[in-house]
Amino acid sequence: MNKITTIITAILIAFLLPANTVQAKKTDKETYLKYARWFADSEMKRFPEAWQLDHGKRLFFGYAQGVGTLAMLKMWKHTGDEKYYNYVEQWADTLISDDGSIHLYHVETYNIDYINSGKVLFDVYHQTKNEKYRKAMDLLVNQMKYHPRTLEGGYWHKLIYQHQIWLDGLYMASPFLAQYGQTFNKPEWIDEAVKQFTICQKNTYDSKTGLYHHAWDESKSQRWANPETGHSPNFWGRSIGWWYMAMVDVLDFIPENHPGRTSIIGWIQGLAETLPKYQDKNGLWYQVLDQPTREGNYPEASVTTQFMYSYAKAVNKGYLDKKYREVAEKAFNGLKKELLIENPDGTLTLTRCCQVGGLGGNPYRDGSFEYYINEKIRDNDAKATGPLIMGLLELGQ
Repeated sequence: MNKITTIITAILIAFLLPANTVQAKKTDKETYLKYARWFADSEMKRFPEAWQLDHGKRLFFGYAQGVGTLAMLKMWKHTGDEKYYNYVEQWADTLISDDGSIHLYHVETYNIDYINSGKVLFDVYHQTKNEKYRKAMDLLVNQMKYHPRTLEGGYWHKLIYQHQIWLDGLYMASPFLAQYGQTFNKPEWIDEAVKQFTICQKNTYDSKTGLYHHAWDESKSQRWANPETGHSPNFWGRSIGWWYMAMVDVLDFIPENHPGRTSIIGWIQGLAETLPKYQDKNGLWYQVLDQPTREGNYPEASVTTQFMYSYAKAVNKGYLDKKYREVAEKAFNGLKKELLIENPDGTLTLTRCCQVGGLGGNPYRDGSFEYYINEKIRDNDAKATGPLIMGLLELGQ
């Protein structure tokens, strides 16, 4: 009997345990996808029309709605469920007139944030074949033909923020321009996107920390700007999240043989190595990234979801070693433990999202630690919820 027992035990070790391990991994990925659908459906329940995403009060071509609707398009592609696509198309159709004009879009402000929502128009145009969407995309590209620039050619964030490059702006415009170039066989726009990353990286990277300054003022005249370097004084988590997502996303549209591709992948890998140093034991990152123990700082949802998405997608695409998937998984575990709440109606809420962050303006935002930690916090901000959904889809692959 002992011999038989030994043989049976060996069989169990050789066959059953690996099978259980495989099943555990499969179940784990299914859990990520379950959460993605659960949260996307929660967003659609609390915001029945897409213009309401990010707590929108009116129909608007807002960049935050662009983030949220892009996540819904990814849900549609992954699940095949048309309700996610219809949610986005209804928004786009209501916003854009037959001549391609966009509701409440004012080109004369030269606001780079306007460009982000153009990302959803590619799929809507492909599905509907309606030329108004192509005209709207052309309108946005035309803005970038004349958008004000630094002396090196980097886009100003807005006309009112003269001589300034913000990390946020790279996410807003450059992946759109590269996709436009790929889709409509205009490679000059792919080159332009790569140029923008190159200029921004050069002027915002901090070699001491491996992080990136929120913004750079070429004129060094802003009160928030270091008079010697032009850098803003702190490392705002979400701004680096925008930058990281932008790099990972733009590579979808840059050809393998493009000379700028290697540099962008290198910057992705550099951040991948740096960011775990600032991730807390629960997997979350903080509002001011490099000062997690300073009084008043807090684990913030959008920076965590944006990094989670960037790591997971970069691993899936082969830009990062597979070991970095653990960083994204740890981030989700922290979100689930601390920032995700199941409501009585069965929906999910993502808490502790910074509502907005910027520099300059009126009242003046000085980029100090105190400024960032005292910005308003709210639930279910699309700058956090969109990357949450997209990151879960990447983890579910």
